[in-house]
Amino acid sequence: MTERLSTSSLAGTTGAAAGDRLPPARFAFDRHTWKEIAHLLANLPAALLGFVYIVTMLSVGVGLTVTVIGLPLLAAGLRGTRLLGKLERARARMLLGVRVDEPSPLPLRSEHGFFAQLWMSLKDPVGWRTVLFEFIRFPWGVLTFSVTLTSLFVLWPVLPFIARGLANVDRAMVRGLLSPSDELERRIAELESDRGVVVDTAAADLRRIERDLHDGAQARLVNLAMGLGLAKEKLLEDPDAAAAMVDEAHGEVKLALQELRDLARGIHPAVLTDRGLDAALSSVASRCTVPVRVTVDLAERPAAAIEGIAYFTVSELLQNVSKHSGAGAASVEVWRSSDRLLMQVEDNGRGGASLAGGTGMKGLADRLTAVDGLFVVDSPEGGPTTITAELPWRDRTEADAAGSVARR
Repeated sequence: MTERLSTSSLAGTTGAAAGDRLPPARFAFDRHTWKEIAHLLANLPAALLGFVYIVTMLSVGVGLTVTVIGLPLLAAGLRGTRLLGKLERARARMLLGVRVDEPSPLPLRSEHGFFAQLWMSLKDPVGWRTVLFEFIRFPWGVLTFSVTLTSLFVLWPVLPFIARGLANVDRAMVRGLLSPSDELERRIAELESDRGVVVDTAAADLRRIERDLHDGAQARLVNLAMGLGLAKEKLLEDPDAAAAMVDEAHGEVKLALQELRDLARGIHPAVLTDRGLDAALSSVASRCTVPVRVTVDLAERPAAAIEGIAYFTVSELLQNVSKHSGAGAASVEVWRSSDRLLMQVEDNGRGGASLAGGTGMKGLADRLTAVDGLFVVDSPEGGPTTITAELPWRDRTEADAAGSVARR
């Protein structure tokens, strides 16, 4: 499945690049040529506007750095350059057919305070590359405007070739200076979003644990204490009634212990820590209302965090099989492929599962995405349902070594 996803991603990238290709220039004025001419003639006013903004922003911001308002003004000016870059990308997209992704936006505020936000704006690579673009583009805009305007009256027959050559330089400048610097910027934005998912998930889990303790084991222990108090009072007056109360309290203790075991299993099951995914998933499968075949093909164990995510993912999927699928049989397969841990849960039920449904699929997908994982649902109406999940493989020894270094 990893290869299919990688191939799809590459195909999408190739398709986008192919959309930027234009027919070769020729002795004719087609729509591409006229768009390029319009772009080149508009270069001068656009370059003049951008150059004036950049010079003013740098002069005022840098000149006032000796005061308390200098750096904030410079930071605000750099944020404004992002708007210039956005306008230039839109112009290039409309007239030159250049499809450049928008860079990741800067957050409006930082959780670490004003100075962290200020520093983030001052070191913004997108803003500084736009400054460089506007500086280079000013003399280039003057040149392209002059050459194009002259060619309209003097070199009319070869103008399509001149326009194509000049426009290609513009395309290179836009791609080189106004596109996201690299995948790292986009990755940072994804991690910012994923962090929110992780925080929300952790908060929801804490609320669930608190609710289970309050409504379950805690309530039983309170009843147990009250029952034992009453039994103590009746011990001398009515030994038989006291014995009955103690017997009832014994039953409450057993139920409370079972609820605490279930709660501990929901946090992190001991069998997973002691014996790994094979035994832990077999234990989950034994509690499923549908017969489940479990196959775990792992020569070694991943890091504890990855193992835990894999366990809870399969556990929740099997709960969905029990509650919603109407299946007669299901299977779980877990294996390693290169640096990925893959899990596949399949059932022969009615199908129709989706990320938009009410079976918690969206939450599972968000949780896996937050740790650089993947979650794919294939569930046509009438079944069968096949859900494949991927997680990054991290060796337990490497994770333990990293944790040891961190503790030092």
